[in-house]
Amino acid sequence: MSIKTLFAIAIIFTLSTLSYAADQWVSYPGSKGAGNGKHIVIVTGDDEYRSEVSMPQMGKILSEHHGFKVTVLFAINKKTGAIDPATMDNIPGLELLADADLMLLFLRFRELPDNQMKMIMDYSNSGKPIMAVRTATHPFNYSKESGSIYKKWTWSSKKPKGGYGREILGETWVNHHGHHKVESSLGVVAKGQEKNPIMNGCESIWGPSDVYGITTLTGDSQPVLMGLTLKGMKPDSPVNTMKSTMPMAWTKTYTGTSGKASRIFTTTMGHSYDFKNEGLRRLFINAAYWSVGLESKIPKRAKVDYVGQYDPIDIGFGTHTVGVMPSEHAIK
Repeated sequence: MSIKTLFAIAIIFTLSTLSYAADQWVSYPGSKGAGNGKHIVIVTGDDEYRSEVSMPQMGKILSEHHGFKVTVLFAINKKTGAIDPATMDNIPGLELLADADLMLLFLRFRELPDNQMKMIMDYSNSGKPIMAVRTATHPFNYSKESGSIYKKWTWSSKKPKGGYGREILGETWVNHHGHHKVESSLGVVAKGQEKNPIMNGCESIWGPSDVYGITTLTGDSQPVLMGLTLKGMKPDSPVNTMKSTMPMAWTKTYTGTSGKASRIFTTTMGHSYDFKNEGLRRLFINAAYWSVGLESKIPKRAKVDYVGQYDPIDIGFGTHTVGVMPSEHAIK
């Protein structure tokens, strides 16, 4: 085999390797809008609520309608390169957090290797803002046998109590306050938050997510949305008056090792069908503006029209569509 042939093979191999690496996440470049110049990195990896479908759509809305550059990361099967929520220990692209203006987490019970976890924790301690969705209150679950230096951030940790969720976001996993898949959620503006710009245009928030239980909200947490449990899976189902109202979205700050305070926004909604609700999508968009310090730019009624189609499948373990590559979520 000639030197020229070997050189050509080497080039083809290098290009194919680079192509594979670039196809491990999806990016939306941003457009005109208040968010122009800001980069949001959305980190997905939950095996029940179909964040790998809902978050690309929300990324498109943030990019196309509001100007943000958005990159969506996924749990990736190491053998196939396809999106695989059941892969608990691999989320390529976390190095992009180093230059991000906002990290958005939609994770559940991940056990990431130290080199990947370091990038999440470096960002978390940087003083830059964080948004968190649904199962992000319990994003990490390290085994008892784990020797990871990040094991303390597991959701059931004793020190810090409640791990990453309670220490940084305000709460960890407690329980399903509403009956899972039987009782849905109605969101109402928290008392005193009616004029909070995060709540602009956020009336009629409803979703099939059941209300999560909350035992405590740490630090300076301020609920902005409260969740009522409904006796059924329709927006007009009656309220279950036997169940207390729980915080369903809140803001707070967290000061990590940098000594700089991060803005935090957390919501416990996040079912794939929740994002069919215009009010919830608007809350999500408004929270992104607030997180990066653009609260004065939050529209009275932010545009939240779908970009392309949004036809999510129902939630469930093992129900994700197998073989989907990140590039399939690109804007077409």
